[in-house]
Amino acid sequence: MLAVAVLCGFLIQLLPHGLAQSSESDRSWIPPRVDREYPSLFGLYRHLHANPEIAFQEVRTARRMARELEASGFEVSRAIGGHGVVGLLRNGEGPTLMLRTDLDGLPITEETGLEYASKVRIRDPDGQSIGLMHACGHDVHMTCFVGAARILSREKSRWKGTLLMVAQPAEERGAGAKAMLADGLFEKFPLPDYAIALHNDAGMQTGRVGVCSGYALAGVDSIDLTVRGVSGHGGYPSTTKDPVVMAAQTVLSLQTIVSREVPAIDPAVVTVGSIHGGSKHSIIPDEVRLQLTVRYYTDETRDRIRDGIGRISEGIARAAGVPPDRLPLMSILDSTPPTYNNPALARRASRAMARVLGEDNVLDLKPVMGGEDFGLYGRTPQKVPVCMFWLGAVSPEKMEASKKPGAPPLPSLHSSGYAPDPEPTLKTGVKALTAIALDLLQP
Repeated sequence: MLAVAVLCGFLIQLLPHGLAQSSESDRSWIPPRVDREYPSLFGLYRHLHANPEIAFQEVRTARRMARELEASGFEVSRAIGGHGVVGLLRNGEGPTLMLRTDLDGLPITEETGLEYASKVRIRDPDGQSIGLMHACGHDVHMTCFVGAARILSREKSRWKGTLLMVAQPAEERGAGAKAMLADGLFEKFPLPDYAIALHNDAGMQTGRVGVCSGYALAGVDSIDLTVRGVSGHGGYPSTTKDPVVMAAQTVLSLQTIVSREVPAIDPAVVTVGSIHGGSKHSIIPDEVRLQLTVRYYTDETRDRIRDGIGRISEGIARAAGVPPDRLPLMSILDSTPPTYNNPALARRASRAMARVLGEDNVLDLKPVMGGEDFGLYGRTPQKVPVCMFWLGAVSPEKMEASKKPGAPPLPSLHSSGYAPDPEPTLKTGVKALTAIALDLLQP
């Protein structure tokens, strides 16, 4: 037995160092490797945070992602589905793993007070000046994505297979994944055996990650509803059909779809996020425009909600005596299906992250009503297994302070005050992505 042990030890020393160290239990090298990379990554994060671009206009952001991937030795393709970027790194025989990040910011004026806060402003379709910020943390996603790409490219002796790095535009419009797939993402490049993405969590402590197995994020419809009437003088409302009143009735009545038409155990949301109409105190306008977001987990619920919106808005208009040619108009701008985390892949990702972060820092989570077009990559004819995990972004001090009686709630995603705690958030995200990649990219 002693002779066998000595022989085994001798053979292990003959193996290339990376292969000898690539056992499942050996991930101790990852944290110090991430620590060394962090100063450069923080510089990248500050730049991305301060320079957001809105969906379909991510020109400079895509250029930066392409440069970062090229610097790490990836074959880079640009302009895939708009401003999408794809990086490819082949490393022998093995699985193909897709890591995805999103690129776009949101039309929100930042109020975090950070030194590197965004001061970017653009004109909206109505010509109004609006601010932009990464209020959904896509700057975090991109930085973690780049960090994992750098480390994996420099540690090729520890894995085998193909890395497919996908920097996707227009996630906030639910259109980027669709555009990249339509442009041949899964035909022009190796078909992934797995697809992984992370999303920062505005209610989870830094140093922790969470995974929801199965349905994890809701399907989302973005709907425009135009309530039309007959305009006239505000002092003579009897000569008009007032769309402002009808719009107010519609907003309230739409809430009965979820409370009275959808089964109580079936998650659903109908939110009117925007309402615009009129130009002056004394003028009853021709129309009022509403913008809705609808959330659901089943096709049946989606269809039920769509039908209810059309039926209720039309019924209110008819009751008000609106002429048949002035009934409401409804259009569905974007529709994104729910994100379904492959259960086997979710379990494997959880185990891989636990080996680096510790089991207590990997949480089992429940589905949420947020939406993500990442799920589209798993609904193609190829049925690629996908998994999106959550990354804690709130310092322990802020978490504790938010629990005190009377304390204000933590800023949520899409809030003008949302500011992740950068160092622990970015380090944890890079560790997690690297650990998952090393686990999946084995011969």
